[in-house]
Amino acid sequence: MAAAAAAAASTPAAPQTVEVPAGPPAPQEKDVMERQIEMGGMGHEERTFTYNRIEADYSRQRGKNVGNYDAEGWVGGDRDKFWYKSEGEKNGPRTEQLEFQALYSRNVFTYFDVQGGVRYDVKPDSRGYAVFGIQGLSPYRLETQVHAFVGFKGDVSIRYKQSFDLLMTNRLIVAPTLETDFYLNDAPRRRVKSGFSVIETGVQTRYEFSRKFAPYVAIVYESKLGGTARLARLDGENAGGWALRTGIRAWF
Repeated sequence: MAAAAAAAASTPAAPQTVEVPAGPPAPQEKDVMERQIEMGGMGHEERTFTYNRIEADYSRQRGKNVGNYDAEGWVGGDRDKFWYKSEGEKNGPRTEQLEFQALYSRNVFTYFDVQGGVRYDVKPDSRGYAVFGIQGLSPYRLETQVHAFVGFKGDVSIRYKQSFDLLMTNRLIVAPTLETDFYLNDAPRRRVKSGFSVIETGVQTRYEFSRKFAPYVAIVYESKLGGTARLARLDGENAGGWALRTGIRAWF
């Protein structure tokens, strides 16, 4: 027993581990961590996605065949995107409107992006614009767009769009829509006066056979307003009215 006690006493005690609080990361490590958080998570890079949507419809108005299309899409991630937008209208044999936009989009709020870029109109006459605006999802799931167009020929306007989807069933969807243009100055060559120049509002009802394909019918009121409407009547044109449109909506 004495020998065992002596041996135990002669054995050195095991060193004790002392936990030291971790200090702040080195500057290089901190930069990497912040970059990873900005890109969507630790160790994950921002992924690139694409989206394209097109709507095309037909109506019969005042004895003429009228066709409309509205297309948009983007490529990018959650924070940065490149957007394209295009819309046009053909009234009988004449193309009355044809425009294209190319925009850089940056997410700045939870559901909103700021956008900037250019717009080019082929019809009713050739002209370009600088574009600035916001686009996103307002409270109550209202799809909202507000863009300012600064024309290279001097005209300045603001376009406001809003729509939202009401799900009647999982496939049947009713979508009220509103679009209007407000001109800050006259555009004589386009026969447009300052103020609200045009409005397009209505209700679209679509049936989604799949999420990516849906035929629809829409009751739409489209008309020129104010001084622009008066100029149209002086030119012998109809300022606008109601129309029943049938079309197809697809996205991919």
